[in-house]
Amino acid sequence: MQNFQAGILADVPRLARYLVFSLKAEASPGDSLLKLVSTINSDNAVIGIGQSLIKSLGKNIKGLRAFPVYSGQGFDVPSTPASLWIWLRGGDRGELLHQSLEIQDQLAESFELNNVVDAFQYKDSRDLSGYVDGTENPQGEDAFNAAIVQGCGEGLDGSSFVTVQQWVHDFKHFQAMPVSEQDNTIGRRISDNEEIEDAPLSAHVKRTAQEDFEPEAFVVRRSMPWADASKAGLVFVAFGKSLDAFEALLKRMVGEDDGTVDALFKFTQPVSGSYFWCPPVKDGQLDLSVLGL
Repeated sequence: MQNFQAGILADVPRLARYLVFSLKAEASPGDSLLKLVSTINSDNAVIGIGQSLIKSLGKNIKGLRAFPVYSGQGFDVPSTPASLWIWLRGGDRGELLHQSLEIQDQLAESFELNNVVDAFQYKDSRDLSGYVDGTENPQGEDAFNAAIVQGCGEGLDGSSFVTVQQWVHDFKHFQAMPVSEQDNTIGRRISDNEEIEDAPLSAHVKRTAQEDFEPEAFVVRRSMPWADASKAGLVFVAFGKSLDAFEALLKRMVGEDDGTVDALFKFTQPVSGSYFWCPPVKDGQLDLSVLGL
């Protein structure tokens, strides 16, 4: 029986809803978490626990830390910590709504809902810019090795760390670019998804070539487009056996390595940035034993 949350390595669903919670003042969250664990289906949801919640339980998860903040010419990368993150996965928007309402009710005593984002697949898993997303994702055993904690003992093996960022796209600016500039921004041709060998150093694909790092910086991306009445973009979600690989990628994107900033920032900006620890699974339920629950 697998010991990790199934949604981490499963294909991206047709529809999703992300719920972000903060811990209420003076709350004792243990009972609410256990109630959630007893009812949620780990095949249809992925749960991530934030550092503040873990500390409120008097515990520590090695490797979990605050999301880094960066500012540079034309970009800001914010840190927006939260206590609890839930990624609901499915194919029926009504079902996702009812699930989220049930979860809110279960957590109401100790948690406050801060943000809800509805997401969806666009065409054949493309970003709303039109480019294929996740082309270089590791697959199979490589994905497991990149995303899932192993060899750290019971209660930790099978867990994962997740990075969550909500990006807002400036479609007017992007669509005003010639197609060649769009391609060079991404580093792939939109026509056939082939990598452009002579793309500029600022091209996103070149900035984040996971195999070019030492050690290699592979993560398992499970990003999805989102939209509301006035804005839209991408919910970037990346799972890792630690947060080190993502932080290496982010440093390269913001130019910490060589002063070259990722061209993505020309048309899209992150408005959130959070880290969470995704507990393992034992006997079909989330295993919160290392949190004393």
